[in-house]
Amino acid sequence: MAPKPRLGFLGVGWIGRHRMQAVLDAGLGEACAICDTSAQMAAAARDLAPDAAMMDTLEALLDTGPDGVLIATPSALHARQSIRALESGVAVFCQKPLGRDAREVAAVLDAARRADRLIAVDLSYRHTRAMQAVRDRIGSIGAVFAADLVFHNAYGPDKPWFYDPELSGGGCVMDLGVHLVDLLLWTLDFPAVDTVSADLFAGGSRISGKTDVVEDYAVVTLGLEGGATARLACSWRLHAGCEAVISATFYGTEGTLVFSNVGGSFYDFVAELRRGTRSETLLSPPDAWGGRAAVDWAERLAAGCGFDAEAERLIQVSEVLDRVYASARKS
Repeated sequence: MAPKPRLGFLGVGWIGRHRMQAVLDAGLGEACAICDTSAQMAAAARDLAPDAAMMDTLEALLDTGPDGVLIATPSALHARQSIRALESGVAVFCQKPLGRDAREVAAVLDAARRADRLIAVDLSYRHTRAMQAVRDRIGSIGAVFAADLVFHNAYGPDKPWFYDPELSGGGCVMDLGVHLVDLLLWTLDFPAVDTVSADLFAGGSRISGKTDVVEDYAVVTLGLEGGATARLACSWRLHAGCEAVISATFYGTEGTLVFSNVGGSFYDFVAELRRGTRSETLLSPPDAWGGRAAVDWAERLAAGCGFDAEAERLIQVSEVLDRVYASARKS
């Protein structure tokens, strides 16, 4: 039996530890090193892997010889840290966004391609069974002519760097809208995006032309190849009456498919097929999906997979986000 991949964990706050536990519980790797600027977070992660080495820097972590590294650090560091790991011959699983713009994403993918190393991003909602049920049945509703996708988080981030455009790359669009753009394009097999228009707000005021603030509310309209239209809305701290509103609705000539959260939950989702006045539940909770993207990456790493050309799709998602911000600056 081949040895399990040796894994390093760079950034072990709540989400980093959650992905770490999912991969280790699946038996898909051994933790060889942990690195975090917070001694408290690092100590909490070591409880999950008592034999892992505690390192102060990425360079020290890479010196332990991992086969792969899971990165959950602030967004401004993702591209640089991913490239450094890939250039060292180490596969990468990174939190979203992989880069603050398409240029950074392309640079990471170039490094992964040159090194022939597996690269994946934690676009986790793809891995919910409810969203997969919607995608699997998208051909059953005829021609899709419109879509509505929503992600409202009633809380918003609690780390100061999220509110610094240089460190975050953007506000709720970069944080939440990336999931919506990815789900839209992934479900429809990545059609070209012909047009983009966007309105961004901060504290209730439009922020067109401003580069020193990040948006907390966004509404975006995308014109897709073939004539379909998609409307996306996302926000932080919206008065939504619940913790979260998350949905992806696809309207076809023969029916509608809906992915939506249950009772304001961040974790429970249902998939529905609607025809006329009738609705059929395709899938409902429970579904322990949170670490599934990391587990999928670890499974492929353990199987010896190198660079996967499907990762090129990450550039298209990032290019749409770039166009959202460019459109808002012009409006």
